[in-house]
Amino acid sequence: MADMDLLKRSRGPVTRSRISRDLATLGLGDGDVVMFHTRMSAIGYVAGGAQTVIGALQDVVGTRGTLMVTCGWNDAPPYDFGTWPPAWQDALRAEHPAYDPGLSEADRHNGRLPEALRRHPGAVRSRHPDVGFAALGAAADALMADHPWNDPHGPGSPLARLVSHRGRVLLLGAPLDTMTLLHHAEALATAPGKRFVDYEQPVLVDGRRVWRRFRDIDSENGAFDYSAVVPEGRDAFEVMVRDMLAAGIGRRGSVGAAVSHLFEAAAVVDFATAWIEDRLSG
Repeated sequence: MADMDLLKRSRGPVTRSRISRDLATLGLGDGDVVMFHTRMSAIGYVAGGAQTVIGALQDVVGTRGTLMVTCGWNDAPPYDFGTWPPAWQDALRAEHPAYDPGLSEADRHNGRLPEALRRHPGAVRSRHPDVGFAALGAAADALMADHPWNDPHGPGSPLARLVSHRGRVLLLGAPLDTMTLLHHAEALATAPGKRFVDYEQPVLVDGRRVWRRFRDIDSENGAFDYSAVVPEGRDAFEVMVRDMLAAGIGRRGSVGAAVSHLFEAAAVVDFATAWIEDRLSG
Protein backbone atom coordinates (compact mmCIF):
# COMPACT_ATOMS: atom_id res chain seq x y z
CA MET A 1 0.00 0.00 0.00
CA ALA A 2 1.12 3.56 -0.66
CA ASP A 3 2.78 5.30 2.27
CA MET A 4 0.44 8.18 3.20
CA ASP A 5 3.32 10.21 4.63
CA LEU A 6 5.16 10.01 1.31
CA LEU A 7 1.98 10.95 -0.56
CA LYS A 8 1.41 13.96 1.67
CA ARG A 9 5.02 15.10 1.45
CA SER A 10 4.99 14.99 -2.35
CA ARG A 11 1.43 16.40 -2.55
CA GLY A 12 0.12 13.34 -4.31
CA PRO A 13 1.73 10.65 -6.45
CA VAL A 14 4.91 11.58 -8.25
CA THR A 15 4.34 10.42 -11.81
CA ARG A 16 6.67 9.98 -14.78
CA SER A 17 5.45 13.16 -16.44
CA ARG A 18 5.84 15.14 -13.22
CA ILE A 19 9.42 13.95 -12.75
CA SER A 20 10.20 14.78 -16.38
CA ARG A 21 8.85 18.32 -16.01
CA ASP A 22 10.80 18.89 -12.80
CA LEU A 23 14.03 17.56 -14.33
CA ALA A 24 13.62 19.84 -17.36
CA THR A 25 13.05 22.82 -15.06
CA LEU A 26 16.22 21.89 -13.16
CA GLY A 27 18.12 22.08 -16.44
CA LEU A 28 18.49 18.53 -17.72
CA GLY A 29 17.94 18.36 -21.46
CA ASP A 30 17.87 16.41 -24.69
CA GLY A 31 21.15 14.69 -25.55
CA ASP A 32 22.60 14.99 -22.05
CA VAL A 33 24.96 12.35 -20.69
CA VAL A 34 24.12 12.23 -17.01
CA MET A 35 25.32 10.17 -14.06
CA PHE A 36 22.64 10.14 -11.41
CA HIS A 37 22.34 9.26 -7.73
CA THR A 38 18.88 8.85 -6.25
CA ARG A 39 17.20 8.61 -2.87
CA MET A 40 13.74 7.35 -3.78
CA SER A 41 12.15 8.14 -0.44
CA ALA A 42 13.13 11.80 -0.77
CA ILE A 43 11.13 12.16 -4.00
CA GLY A 44 7.90 11.07 -2.33
CA TYR A 45 5.52 8.37 -3.47
CA VAL A 46 6.79 7.52 -6.96
CA ALA A 47 4.04 5.81 -8.94
CA GLY A 48 5.80 2.81 -10.47
CA GLY A 49 9.04 3.09 -8.50
CA ALA A 50 12.49 2.77 -10.04
CA GLN A 51 11.32 2.16 -13.60
CA THR A 52 9.27 5.36 -13.48
CA VAL A 53 12.37 7.34 -12.55
CA ILE A 54 14.42 5.72 -15.32
CA GLY A 55 11.62 6.34 -17.82
CA ALA A 56 11.36 9.99 -16.82
CA LEU A 57 15.10 10.47 -17.21
CA GLN A 58 14.95 8.84 -20.64
CA ASP A 59 12.10 11.13 -21.63
CA VAL A 60 14.22 14.17 -20.83
CA VAL A 61 17.58 13.13 -22.30
CA GLY A 62 15.97 11.51 -25.34
CA THR A 63 17.41 8.95 -27.70
CA ARG A 64 20.64 10.95 -28.09
CA GLY A 65 21.22 11.03 -24.35
CA THR A 66 22.71 8.53 -21.90
CA LEU A 67 22.07 7.58 -18.27
CA MET A 68 24.86 6.31 -16.03
CA VAL A 69 25.00 4.88 -12.51
CA THR A 70 27.60 3.43 -10.15
CA CYS A 71 26.97 -0.25 -9.48
CA GLY A 72 29.74 -2.04 -7.62
CA TRP A 73 29.14 -5.70 -6.73
CA ASN A 74 26.88 -6.58 -3.83
CA ASP A 75 28.39 -10.05 -3.30
CA ALA A 76 32.06 -9.26 -3.79
CA PRO A 77 34.45 -11.09 -1.46
CA PRO A 78 35.65 -8.81 1.35
CA TYR A 79 38.96 -7.02 0.92
CA ASP A 80 40.38 -8.68 4.04
CA PHE A 81 39.54 -12.32 3.32
CA GLY A 82 43.31 -12.91 3.09
CA THR A 83 43.39 -12.61 6.89
CA TRP A 84 40.93 -15.50 7.34
CA PRO A 85 42.08 -18.95 8.46
CA PRO A 86 43.70 -20.80 5.53
CA ALA A 87 40.91 -23.37 5.21
CA TRP A 88 38.30 -20.59 4.93
CA GLN A 89 40.36 -18.80 2.29
CA ASP A 90 40.74 -22.03 0.32
CA ALA A 91 36.98 -22.60 0.37
CA LEU A 92 36.29 -19.07 -0.85
CA ARG A 93 38.90 -19.28 -3.61
CA ALA A 94 37.57 -22.63 -4.75
CA GLU A 95 33.92 -21.70 -5.06
CA HIS A 96 33.18 -17.98 -4.91
CA PRO A 97 31.38 -17.12 -8.18
CA ALA A 98 33.16 -14.83 -10.60
CA TYR A 99 31.89 -11.33 -11.23
CA ASP A 100 29.57 -11.43 -14.21
CA PRO A 101 28.52 -8.02 -15.60
CA GLY A 102 25.25 -9.50 -16.82
CA LEU A 103 24.29 -11.33 -13.62
CA SER A 104 26.09 -9.98 -10.56
CA GLU A 105 23.84 -7.81 -8.40
CA ALA A 106 24.71 -4.15 -7.95
CA ASP A 107 25.71 -3.07 -4.46
CA ARG A 108 22.50 -2.48 -2.50
CA HIS A 109 24.15 0.37 -0.60
CA ASN A 110 23.81 2.39 -3.81
CA GLY A 111 20.02 2.17 -3.66
CA ARG A 112 17.45 0.63 -6.00
CA LEU A 113 18.19 2.55 -9.19
CA PRO A 114 21.60 1.07 -10.13
CA GLU A 115 20.26 -2.49 -10.07
CA ALA A 116 17.14 -1.43 -11.98
CA LEU A 117 19.16 0.37 -14.65
CA ARG A 118 21.80 -2.32 -15.12
CA ARG A 119 18.99 -4.86 -15.72
CA HIS A 120 17.23 -2.61 -18.21
CA PRO A 121 17.17 -3.85 -21.82
CA GLY A 122 20.07 -2.31 -23.71
CA ALA A 123 22.08 -1.36 -20.61
CA VAL A 124 25.86 -1.83 -20.70
CA ARG A 125 27.89 -2.59 -17.58
CA SER A 126 31.63 -2.09 -17.20
CA ARG A 127 33.94 -5.03 -16.58
CA HIS A 128 35.40 -3.95 -13.23
CA PRO A 129 33.94 -6.01 -10.37
CA ASP A 130 34.47 -3.60 -7.49
CA VAL A 131 34.12 -0.19 -9.18
CA GLY A 132 31.70 -1.14 -11.92
CA PHE A 133 29.28 1.27 -13.59
CA ALA A 134 26.33 0.81 -15.93
CA ALA A 135 24.95 3.02 -18.67
CA LEU A 136 21.92 3.13 -20.90
CA GLY A 137 21.68 5.16 -24.09
CA ALA A 138 23.60 6.39 -27.08
CA ALA A 139 27.02 6.71 -25.40
CA ALA A 140 26.73 3.62 -23.16
CA ASP A 141 29.30 1.52 -25.01
CA ALA A 142 31.80 4.36 -25.21
CA LEU A 143 31.49 5.13 -21.50
CA MET A 144 31.80 1.53 -20.30
CA ALA A 145 34.43 0.07 -22.68
CA ASP A 146 37.74 -1.26 -21.34
CA HIS A 147 37.31 -0.07 -17.76
CA PRO A 148 40.89 -0.14 -16.38
CA TRP A 149 41.53 -2.97 -13.94
CA ASN A 150 43.87 -0.81 -11.85
CA ASP A 151 43.24 2.83 -10.94
CA PRO A 152 39.58 2.26 -11.95
CA HIS A 153 38.53 5.75 -10.77
CA GLY A 154 41.32 7.43 -12.75
CA PRO A 155 42.21 8.15 -16.38
CA GLY A 156 40.36 5.97 -18.88
CA SER A 157 37.63 5.11 -16.39
CA PRO A 158 33.91 5.61 -16.99
CA LEU A 159 34.19 8.67 -14.73
CA ALA A 160 36.93 10.15 -16.92
CA ARG A 161 34.81 9.44 -19.98
CA LEU A 162 31.80 11.10 -18.37
CA VAL A 163 33.91 14.26 -18.19
CA SER A 164 35.20 13.91 -21.76
CA HIS A 165 31.61 13.49 -23.01
CA ARG A 166 30.69 16.80 -21.35
CA GLY A 167 28.57 14.85 -18.94
CA ARG A 168 26.60 16.00 -15.95
CA VAL A 169 25.90 14.71 -12.44
CA LEU A 170 22.39 14.66 -10.99
CA LEU A 171 21.76 14.23 -7.27
CA LEU A 172 18.09 13.29 -7.38
CA GLY A 173 17.19 13.70 -3.73
CA ALA A 174 20.50 12.03 -2.87
CA PRO A 175 22.78 13.43 -0.14
CA LEU A 176 25.66 15.59 -1.31
CA ASP A 177 28.22 13.09 -0.06
CA THR A 178 27.05 10.43 -2.56
CA MET A 179 28.75 12.09 -5.54
CA THR A 180 30.94 9.26 -6.87
CA LEU A 181 32.64 11.56 -9.37
CA LEU A 182 34.65 13.03 -6.49
CA HIS A 183 36.62 9.77 -6.39
CA HIS A 184 37.87 10.66 -9.86
CA ALA A 185 39.16 13.96 -8.47
CA GLU A 186 40.88 12.04 -5.67
CA ALA A 187 42.49 9.72 -8.22
CA LEU A 188 43.80 12.71 -10.19
CA ALA A 189 44.84 14.93 -7.27
CA THR A 190 48.53 15.27 -6.46
CA ALA A 191 48.75 15.54 -2.69
CA PRO A 192 50.73 13.74 0.02
CA GLY A 193 49.31 10.81 1.92
CA LYS A 194 47.13 9.33 -0.80
CA ARG A 195 45.88 5.95 0.39
CA PHE A 196 45.48 2.84 -1.75
CA VAL A 197 44.05 -0.65 -1.39
CA ASP A 198 45.16 -3.92 -2.99
CA TYR A 199 42.70 -6.77 -3.16
CA GLU A 200 41.69 -9.89 -5.08
CA GLN A 201 38.40 -10.74 -6.75
CA PRO A 202 37.32 -13.46 -9.20
CA VAL A 203 36.48 -12.41 -12.76
CA LEU A 204 35.72 -14.17 -16.02
CA VAL A 205 38.52 -14.36 -18.61
CA ASP A 206 37.55 -16.10 -21.84
CA GLY A 207 34.73 -17.79 -19.95
CA ARG A 208 36.98 -19.06 -17.16
CA ARG A 209 36.92 -17.95 -13.52
CA VAL A 210 40.24 -16.32 -12.62
CA TRP A 211 41.33 -14.60 -9.40
CA ARG A 212 42.85 -11.23 -10.22
CA ARG A 213 44.62 -8.62 -8.09
CA PHE A 214 43.44 -5.00 -8.20
CA ARG A 215 44.85 -1.69 -6.97
CA ASP A 216 42.82 1.46 -6.38
CA ILE A 217 42.54 4.50 -4.18
CA ASP A 218 40.89 3.67 -0.87
CA SER A 219 37.38 4.80 -1.77
CA GLU A 220 35.86 3.02 1.22
CA ASN A 221 37.82 4.63 4.07
CA GLY A 222 38.99 7.71 2.20
CA ALA A 223 41.74 8.29 -0.34
CA PHE A 224 43.09 11.04 1.92
CA ASP A 225 42.97 11.92 5.59
CA TYR A 226 40.75 15.00 5.55
CA SER A 227 40.56 15.39 9.34
CA ALA A 228 42.81 18.46 9.39
CA VAL A 229 40.69 20.37 6.87
CA VAL A 230 37.14 19.12 7.53
CA PRO A 231 35.29 19.82 10.81
CA GLU A 232 34.85 16.81 13.07
CA GLY A 233 31.70 14.89 12.31
CA ARG A 234 31.42 16.26 8.75
CA ASP A 235 31.91 14.26 5.57
CA ALA A 236 34.65 15.57 3.27
CA PHE A 237 32.61 15.00 0.12
CA GLU A 238 29.66 16.89 1.55
CA VAL A 239 31.93 19.80 2.47
CA MET A 240 33.45 19.85 -1.03
CA VAL A 241 30.05 19.90 -2.70
CA ARG A 242 28.73 22.63 -0.40
CA ASP A 243 31.81 24.69 -1.26
CA MET A 244 31.10 24.07 -4.96
CA LEU A 245 27.54 25.29 -4.61
CA ALA A 246 28.74 28.36 -2.70
CA ALA A 247 31.14 29.06 -5.58
CA GLY A 248 28.26 29.01 -8.05
CA ILE A 249 28.91 25.52 -9.43
CA GLY A 250 25.72 23.50 -9.76
CA ARG A 251 21.99 24.17 -9.83
CA ARG A 252 19.42 23.43 -7.15
CA GLY A 253 15.75 22.60 -7.60
CA SER A 254 12.97 20.23 -6.62
CA VAL A 255 11.99 16.95 -8.26
CA GLY A 256 8.81 15.75 -6.65
CA ALA A 257 9.45 16.44 -2.98
CA ALA A 258 13.21 16.00 -3.33
CA VAL A 259 15.77 18.78 -3.14
CA SER A 260 17.97 17.95 -6.13
CA HIS A 261 21.16 19.27 -7.71
CA LEU A 262 22.60 19.25 -11.22
CA PHE A 263 26.32 19.75 -11.92
CA GLU A 264 28.65 19.85 -14.92
CA ALA A 265 31.07 16.94 -14.49
CA ALA A 266 34.14 18.83 -15.72
CA ALA A 267 33.51 21.70 -13.32
CA VAL A 268 33.11 19.25 -10.43
CA VAL A 269 36.41 17.52 -11.14
CA ASP A 270 38.33 20.76 -11.66
CA PHE A 271 36.98 22.28 -8.45
CA ALA A 272 37.45 19.14 -6.32
CA THR A 273 40.96 18.41 -7.58
CA ALA A 274 42.05 21.96 -6.77
CA TRP A 275 40.22 21.80 -3.41
CA ILE A 276 42.13 18.67 -2.41
CA GLU A 277 45.51 19.90 -3.62
CA ASP A 278 45.15 23.37 -2.08
CA ARG A 279 44.17 22.06 1.35
CA LEU A 280 46.32 18.96 1.63
CA SER A 281 49.55 20.04 -0.03
CA GLY A 282 50.41 22.82 2.38
